[in-house]
Amino acid sequence: MTERVAIIGGGKIGEALLAGLVSSGKPVKDLVVSEKVTDRANEIAQEYGVLVTDPRSAAESASIVVIAVKPDAVDAVLREIGRADDDGDNERVTVTLVAGLPTSVYEAALPAGSPVIRVMPNTPMLVNEAMCALSAGRYVSDEQIAKVTALLEAVGKVTVLPEKLMDAATAISGSGPAYVFLMAEAMIDAGVGLGLTRVQAAELAVQTIRGAGLLLSESGLSPVDLRAAVTSPGGTTAEAIREFEANGFRHAFYQATRACATASAANSHRVDLEGSGANS
Repeated sequence: MTERVAIIGGGKIGEALLAGLVSSGKPVKDLVVSEKVTDRANEIAQEYGVLVTDPRSAAESASIVVIAVKPDAVDAVLREIGRADDDGDNERVTVTLVAGLPTSVYEAALPAGSPVIRVMPNTPMLVNEAMCALSAGRYVSDEQIAKVTALLEAVGKVTVLPEKLMDAATAISGSGPAYVFLMAEAMIDAGVGLGLTRVQAAELAVQTIRGAGLLLSESGLSPVDLRAAVTSPGGTTAEAIREFEANGFRHAFYQATRACATASAANSHRVDLEGSGANS
């Protein structure tokens, strides 16, 4: 049976998923989008040739509903899709790409027993190189996990984790691109300090990060092995590594990722407490 996918939210992440599905060969007739901003809705309809409609209508025609809106819009979206009629042929799966909201929030708002899958994507989804962490709610089957995993592989890689590890995934992959961008920023500034122009430093730093990432993902070697291969005893790289370690480079990563995970957990806990009496 053909799986029709509804994407609720036509922002950058929603459009990135839509573009990835189209480029992977998903027929446009099996895709539908909901976007409340009229100009943006018209843009998406014209660019991709997909039907753009309201959340309830989009959900009624789909077996997979992907929510890609800002957290403050989730309640309104859930009210709409919660009223959507099922076609009776297969169970609708709700997939959330919204940061910080646990599956329990969706399960409480949707009809009893609704399967919900939580996904933490990251911004490389915009270039089909996402790292998506996926956690299943209480009512999700293995078949549904496989179906959603295959869907998300159109825009990158997917790993399945228990929801208790989603805060850790947020700290490593969800926020991870920002750490790399910060490193690039620092490398460029350092290059300028060493006499390079900003354009020269940017070209050197960006391509180095790109090449190192590809080498890490494709060589089959560990980060330790790859770093050692560049670090000759007593050489220039060894001097740089010594300075990084002396200035707490590794410790800073431990502390930063722990702070990120703690903030993610606190946000999820707050949302759970706020919504605990919503349907009582």
